[in-house]
Formats: sequence, structure tokens, C-alpha cells
Amino acid sequence: MVSVAYCACACGEGGAAASLGLAMAILRNAQRIMKFVTNGPSFDSVMTKVEVVAASHGKCRCEVTLDESHLNRGGSLHGGFTATLVDSVSTVAVMCADKPPGVSVDMNITYLSPAKEGDIIEIDAECLKVGKTLAFATVDIRNKSNGDRLVAQGRHTKHIAQQS
Repeated sequence: MVSVAYCACACGEGGAAASLGLAMAILRNAQRIMKFVTNGPSFDSVMTKVEVVAASHGKCRCEVTLDESHLNRGGSLHGGFTATLVDSVSTVAVMCADKPPGVSVDMNITYLSPAKEGDIIEIDAECLKVGKTLAFATVDIRNKSNGDRLVAQGRHTKHIAQQS
């Protein structure tokens, strides 16, 4: 699995150019992680159209334009796809904090408003806290096509393995 590689500039050495280089490295790593996760015949292939648009230490922002494959029979964003967005994007945020992906311990999603085919959805995940064995993340899913209306909020707790 791809992990974020930190250099001396993460400690404040190297100035603005080094910081910009680190930011670009984190974004590229987040994009590679998402591609790795979604590439293949597993369930995660439902995420293939999700694009990482920004990433920084402990944060990841993605976007997806909803198509028929993301919708329920009623024509709105499928709850299972929403849960997968919370799971996957928060995991990338944890990995952007230079932690392993771990396994889910708890996850909850509050569904607040619908989204429909053609809407552009923005998924913002932030790793709130990382301890020795647990990581806590929050996710906001907004509809950019509808005035940034909040579609869903999620919380995700992950058990992270010890790094050696």
C-alpha cells in the first residue's frame, strides 16, 4: 500500500518551496492510494469515478459527478454509496496523516438531503485525532450543484496497526 513519505521540510526546514513540494507529494500519494483502492474487480470499484482534488496532512477532498451507478431506485444518491464514500475518503485522510489504513471499528452516517444524477458531490474528510491504536475522522459530503448543501455527515473510527 502507498504511504505518505515525509522529508525534512515537514519539520519546517527548506522554506516555502519545500512545503509546496511536500503538499504536492501528499496530493499525488492520495491520488495513487485512491487509484490503488478502486482498481480491480472488488466492491471498491464503485469508487472509480471519484477524483482526489486536494490533500494535505490528515485531510482529503474528493469530487464525483453522480451518474446512474451511484443512485438508488428513487433516483437519488444511494445510501450505500454514501457510506462507501465516508469509509474510503476518510481512510485516505488517515493515510495522509502517515498512518496505515487500518480497519473500521465504528462508522456512522447522517443523511441530510438528497442529490441526483448529474450533481457534483464534494467529499471532505479530516483525521481529527490519531492515537496509538485508533484514528478518528469526520467527513462532510456537500452538493456543489446545489449551493454546497450538506448531503451527509459521517464519522469513522479506525483501528490502526502499529508501524514498525
